[in-house]
Amino acid sequence: MNTMTLWHLNGWEFAALALAALLVGFSKTAVSGANTVSLAVFAAVLPAKASTGVLLPVLIAGDVLAVLIYRRHAHWPTLWRLFPAVAAGVVAGTLFLVWADDGIVRISIGAILLLMAGVTVWRRRTADADREPDGVATRADRAKARSYGVLGGFTTMVANAGGPVMSLYLLSAGFRKLGFLGTSAFFFLIVNTSKLPFSAGLGLIDADSLLLDAALVLFVVPGAFLGTWAVSRIDQRLFERLVIAATVVGGVQLLVS
Repeated sequence: MNTMTLWHLNGWEFAALALAALLVGFSKTAVSGANTVSLAVFAAVLPAKASTGVLLPVLIAGDVLAVLIYRRHAHWPTLWRLFPAVAAGVVAGTLFLVWADDGIVRISIGAILLLMAGVTVWRRRTADADREPDGVATRADRAKARSYGVLGGFTTMVANAGGPVMSLYLLSAGFRKLGFLGTSAFFFLIVNTSKLPFSAGLGLIDADSLLLDAALVLFVVPGAFLGTWAVSRIDQRLFERLVIAATVVGGVQLLVS
């Protein structure tokens, strides 16, 4: 794999990756979607495609911590509704990575995130704020779940950028804060773990990347605890605005990088 090992990073480069890993922990337990900033940092320090292989185990560590913290709040009917479409998206993303270069990947995902952020803002203005996730059962809602699922699987495979896509879906489906975090925690633990053989098969994960991951995972833990402390102090309206803002920032970063 065309990447630097732990021993080839200078102090500033490792510090940037460590800060990005801390932000992964925070995003998994507080503001989902904020880890698009981490994606940009990893891609800036490491070769862009190789960075996705290094970042994936760091994300899984954050997912494990989020599941341990929010496991009682997951909404499994929503998860079962999404998984088939996500699987199709992961396969499509794997095929896309075979031929797409870094520029095409960034532009495609950045444009998708910005478009979906706009759609979500519009839907939240017209939707019933008290709508329960169990009520998502119409044909239109099932179609929406499938479309978000495919896009989520695709973006998480090609650039570990599925977080904002699924955040927008959960917001549009009417999830409150804890249900949002619990459902997304299980979703990404399962999806990211399933991506490991695909990433290894593409040569994005190897012994050098795992050694770097072993050092970076240590910084995910304090980020997760910081997120747990912060989320109880963020009201629902601010929470939603922060998630959408993080999505927009991530989309812009991908387009201009």
